[in-house]
Amino acid sequence: MNIAVIPDCQVRDGVPTDHLTWAGKYIAAKKPNVIVCIGDFADMPSLSSYDKGKKSFEGRRYRKDIDAARRGMECLVAPLHQVAKYKPRMVLTLGNHEDRITRAIEDDAKLDGTLSLDDLKYADAGWTVYPFLLGVKIGGVTFCHYMTSGVMGLPCKTPASIIAKHHMSCVVGHQQGKQIAYARRGDGKAIAAIIAGSFYQHNEPYLKPLENKHWRGMFFLHDVHDGEFEEMFLPIKYLKRRYK
Repeated sequence: MNIAVIPDCQVRDGVPTDHLTWAGKYIAAKKPNVIVCIGDFADMPSLSSYDKGKKSFEGRRYRKDIDAARRGMECLVAPLHQVAKYKPRMVLTLGNHEDRITRAIEDDAKLDGTLSLDDLKYADAGWTVYPFLLGVKIGGVTFCHYMTSGVMGLPCKTPASIIAKHHMSCVVGHQQGKQIAYARRGDGKAIAAIIAGSFYQHNEPYLKPLENKHWRGMFFLHDVHDGEFEEMFLPIKYLKRRYK
């Protein structure tokens, strides 16, 4: 089994999305059995609580966020739909940015029926959608937006801490850049944990210039079986050279 993984895309109005087309073309050419979108595909800045009330918040609109996410998703999946008889399993684990919709409804009940996760149309694009922080195990590897540390629901910050806490192979997003750690189970089989949460071209304004120099890309897991796999990382700059 081969699995393509799309890390956090943080799609919002005004950011470039041509890398999503490049990713779709690469996936269509390689035809993995499974495609996993690890969450935070949509950024949803209009529902952010971090800078609400600040000048930087002005002009944000929910409809703009939804429309941008739908356009970005079309860039990703359109090349797949052009391949005859290619029907991969498509899994999307919701991230904390999509969960902003759920939290907004919980905080203001009158929004129930006005805002909805269904507005993103992920299922219409072909994805089986899993709720925020509900992992899905495929080939013995658990995929989730992030794995919790057990401390106030906070995420594990390193792959080694994921292995120490959860004792299994895991793939998560949420954090920029890429990290990987390895271990062995009691039966000698390999365990690996990957954190990779940045598949976008834009810089985040809340990060300092050097902090925006993190790795950006997608990756494949090859020969996935019983939690073991061979990983292959694909930087955006590689996809750009190949498909622009």
